[in-house]
Amino acid sequence: MSVINTNGPIRGSRVGSASPRADFGVQSVPTISVDYYCVNGHITSPTFADSEKVEIPSEWECDECGLPAGRDPQNPPQEPENIPYKTHFDYLQERRTDTDGEKLLNEALQKLRKRRGVVEPKDEA
Repeated sequence: MSVINTNGPIRGSRVGSASPRADFGVQSVPTISVDYYCVNGHITSPTFADSEKVEIPSEWECDECGLPAGRDPQNPPQEPENIPYKTHFDYLQERRTDTDGEKLLNEALQKLRKRRGVVEPKDEA
């Protein structure tokens, strides 16, 4: 006995794909577009739901330059202070003085040499 598909060609869809009639009979939420102005003169206009429950932020990230943008075109937020990247060594130097670092280094070297059975070098000072 053979099975014949009488409904036409076999059709499939991807996993996670939306139904072709996903928005059938659905009312969209009323929206409001808010303009944000950055210090470089760019205007970003995100859309928010027009509802009393939605809190519209006072600042937004500019879509073009990434700087903070505010709602007042005459007084946009200023560019934030650029703090340079600090390495792990920079933070270490903030916590320890050079003499403390030398002392810790010598202690660690002594332990390492003792564990390996290496003779301590003579001080040349």
